[in-house]
Amino acid sequence: MPIDDGLIAQVAARLRAAHEGGTPIAPVRDELAPGGVDAAYAVQDANTRHALAQGRRLVGRKIGLTSKAVQEQLGVDSPDFGMLFDDMSLRDGAVIDAGKVLQPKAEAEVAFVMNRGLDDPDLALRDLVAGVEYVLPAIEIVGSRIRDWNIGLLDTIADNASSGLFVLGASPRTLDGLDLVSCAMQMQRDGEQVSSGTGAACLGNPLNAALWLARTMARVGRPLQAGDVVMSGALGLMVAVAPGHTIEARIEGLGSVRAAFAA
Repeated sequence: MPIDDGLIAQVAARLRAAHEGGTPIAPVRDELAPGGVDAAYAVQDANTRHALAQGRRLVGRKIGLTSKAVQEQLGVDSPDFGMLFDDMSLRDGAVIDAGKVLQPKAEAEVAFVMNRGLDDPDLALRDLVAGVEYVLPAIEIVGSRIRDWNIGLLDTIADNASSGLFVLGASPRTLDGLDLVSCAMQMQRDGEQVSSGTGAACLGNPLNAALWLARTMARVGRPLQAGDVVMSGALGLMVAVAPGHTIEARIEGLGSVRAAFAA
């Protein structure tokens, strides 16, 4: 079924208004259902183009739905993607203002920073590896403009893969000698462990997720560029955060990264 451009513009505007006004909206999946995934990505792209027109700068991409359990829950068999903008990036130890992200949750991830553009939709893994400048531990602060996180696949895609902010560690590592499959992750909230996992939780290997993303971005006309950040997907459960909380994630071989939420 052809995508209704008027509907796409309306849904995109409602999601922007939810972000700007700090009030989540009802799910949008039923409206987008006739156009399916293509319609949801059209909404995301409309808001990407709006953001770029407002002067925001694209600095990377994020991958969602890398967990098989979450894929099964939403009835899909592949990840999704979202855009990362310059004003979403935070440094290790950042203090995040209350209300900066709607309905925030945190998850620990491996982040890649690229050293070249990758515009081949049939990119080989060896070429992806050659394109990685360095690797960092990261925390993604996901958020949802959809009320009560009542999301399905079309909701999260349209909502820029439920993006919020991302916090990068301060000690880059090259891929040489890193075991990104069995590396252990532990995440603490106020000193209490709340999530754990390994790199294998992310499509078997975070590099698999990054390869899927690089190929997909080349196909849709927004290929990865030198300097881009790739947030490759959660290594464990995401956990709710609130004002006053501190989150710290440690990933074996990569070190730690920390963020605090202002009271």
